[in-house]
Amino acid sequence: MPELPEVETTKRGIEPSLKGQTIQQIIVRNTQLRWPVAAELCAVQPGLVISRVFRRAKYLLLETQFGQSHAGHIIIHLGMSGHLRLLAAQTPAQKHDHIDLILKNGTCLRYQDPRRFGAWLWTDKNPLDHPLLAKLAPEPLADDFNASYLHRAIIQRNTAIKALIMNNHFVVGVGNIYANESLFLAGIHPLRTAKSLTYAECDQLVRIIKQVLAAAIEQGGTTLKDFMSPSGKPGYFAQKLYVYDRANQACLVCQTPIEREVHFQRASYLCPHCQPNFQPKCHTKTDASI
Repeated sequence: MPELPEVETTKRGIEPSLKGQTIQQIIVRNTQLRWPVAAELCAVQPGLVISRVFRRAKYLLLETQFGQSHAGHIIIHLGMSGHLRLLAAQTPAQKHDHIDLILKNGTCLRYQDPRRFGAWLWTDKNPLDHPLLAKLAPEPLADDFNASYLHRAIIQRNTAIKALIMNNHFVVGVGNIYANESLFLAGIHPLRTAKSLTYAECDQLVRIIKQVLAAAIEQGGTTLKDFMSPSGKPGYFAQKLYVYDRANQACLVCQTPIEREVHFQRASYLCPHCQPNFQPKCHTKTDASI
């Protein structure tokens, strides 16, 4: 599924074409996504202006206003296979094109989602208080995600470190690909007990997570079969992955074959030489969902 860099890439791709533009209509062809499409979107009146486009975790938010008054926010999640494209409004819809947000200037923001696991929701309140966003942890690229924060968060946790950094209650948006890459570069085995990490190791892991995500954003997201940027082009960061999806290939650092294991129902890729597992395996279950 699109991870944080892919969602950030999408946000940066659509923002220049949406900000300050007036919504003419929203066409909803299929209301049955992960959650039913908000009825307010089906009945949106022409004249709403998109005043801001921003991201929280893997959610895209379009802030709207009517005249000088706040109207509400459209909350979008790309799900497993959803993506957004900018097209001319008259472009014929294809299979799985579920929603069109048509602007007064003739531009269409089109949402395609073969698996229909994404979401288009609406709130006229503070979107950060929405049930899906209210309990989210700090952003990984924000200043409040730092060594002190991570060390405090894990100091008494028996959970495996990989599961913890993929848990949105601790830090948002570090999906499976980037968790694998960050742990490899930090020399930490994915099953190492979180509370065993020293402050210095937390500092190093935080810095590496930030670097890996920033590099992925700079490169346009990771190439996945289900991800495409708003321009219709895939990302390019997959060419620079160290371990993810490289099972049995030589480690780029020490030449040891990369191993693939399944941890918490997700694939882990690691180098047994660069990431020694000197901790007992942790079987604590945790939520590493979107």
